[in-house]
Amino acid sequence: MPISIEIIDDIAQIETISVGTSIRELSRLQKSYGAGRWKKMKGIARVKLTSGRVRLAEIHWYEAHGIGKKEVKRKRYLD
Repeated sequence: MPISIEIIDDIAQIETISVGTSIRELSRLQKSYGAGRWKKMKGIARVKLTSGRVRLAEIHWYEAHGIGKKEVKRKRYLD
């Protein structure tokens, strides 16, 4: 079961990891959410875990203009 997180402040140090056809999951994203200029992004934010604990974490997500952020996931803790 994946750990559920809630982002509690702004995402900092946002970087684009890959764009368009260099995204491995591109066809699945387009089938699930629609066509768009998909980007895989990463950043750092404080997240609240289901236990109530707050931690600094690196997060990854996909986004496309007009569709928004999808599939936000925690990759690693930084504290």
